[in-house]
Amino acid sequence: MMGWIIAILFGAAVLLLIISLIKTTQSNSKLEQQIEHVSISVLNEVHELEKQLRNMQLDAEITAQQAGAAPAASNERLMLREMIDLQKRGYSVESIAAQTKLKPNEVEHMLAPYVSGKGERGLVAQ
Repeated sequence: MMGWIIAILFGAAVLLLIISLIKTTQSNSKLEQQIEHVSISVLNEVHELEKQLRNMQLDAEITAQQAGAAPAASNERLMLREMIDLQKRGYSVESIAAQTKLKPNEVEHMLAPYVSGKGERGLVAQ
């Protein structure tokens, strides 16, 4: 009789241990999913902030070059921002012209104040 009681208690303990392990792994997987969702949303927010910062820097450069001039139309500003961004990332004038559907000489003309100003500063620094 005592042996049966010990065997039943031992079996119950093993069963409770297995149930406990299953519940723990389920709660861990839910926690991992929540952490993954939070990290993805944080990465998306960081990407958007980097994009906004890059646009602000380009707008500041455009405004500095156009100080005293009439403000540019928003479409022109967007195109100029895109062209400066591409130029800063190392794209050639021809590839920028292809992406903006302009002629290469038009692209060179529009980028001239931003490219030549940097070259002059580099010459002075040396």
